[in-house]
Amino acid sequence: MPTIKNNLALISAALYVASQLIANVLSTKIALLPWVNLAMDGGTVIYPLTFTLRDFVHKTAGKKSARVVVCTAAGINLAMVILFYLVGKLPAEPSWAFQADYQNILTPVFRIVLASVISQVISELIDTEIFSRIYHRFNDLAGSLLSNTVALVADSFLFCLIAFAGVMPFSVVMSIIFSNILVKFVLSAASAPAIKLIPRTVDFDEI
Repeated sequence: MPTIKNNLALISAALYVASQLIANVLSTKIALLPWVNLAMDGGTVIYPLTFTLRDFVHKTAGKKSARVVVCTAAGINLAMVILFYLVGKLPAEPSWAFQADYQNILTPVFRIVLASVISQVISELIDTEIFSRIYHRFNDLAGSLLSNTVALVADSFLFCLIAFAGVMPFSVVMSIIFSNILVKFVLSAASAPAIKLIPRTVDFDEI
């Protein structure tokens, strides 16, 4: 029979990976952040949740498993973009009129996913280390808030510079970075208290 530990860890890991994939596809659109009129990649509406979801994995499966999930998500993202590319190269059935739309929307995902993979692995591993240290000294909520804050700043700079520098005006890239940090901080701070609802299901030393 599946244990509570396994269920929580598996659900957390699945949600983490799914959020990563969805965010990378949404990031193909550059939108305007309402009210403040700042440019923002679409993936920012969901990506901040991945930091807290990683904390869930960390608390239910341990530090080593959290690292494995981060690296696995990176591999799945790379597989996704390769499949997008390969399917895009297949000749379209004559009655299907959306070949150009497919390529225009999903082909640019390659650079975005590359940027995401690099920034994700670095920032999420930073998140892992900080969460572990703060959790041991204070508690899970402090660990989640502080680790998410540092990681999201690192992630925003790395992702936006790799994904958009040279493609968009520098002022737009900086606007995206600023809006990324702003939105990620608000969403991650709002979601961080949920860590208190997740019971620790590994030994304290494994966190």
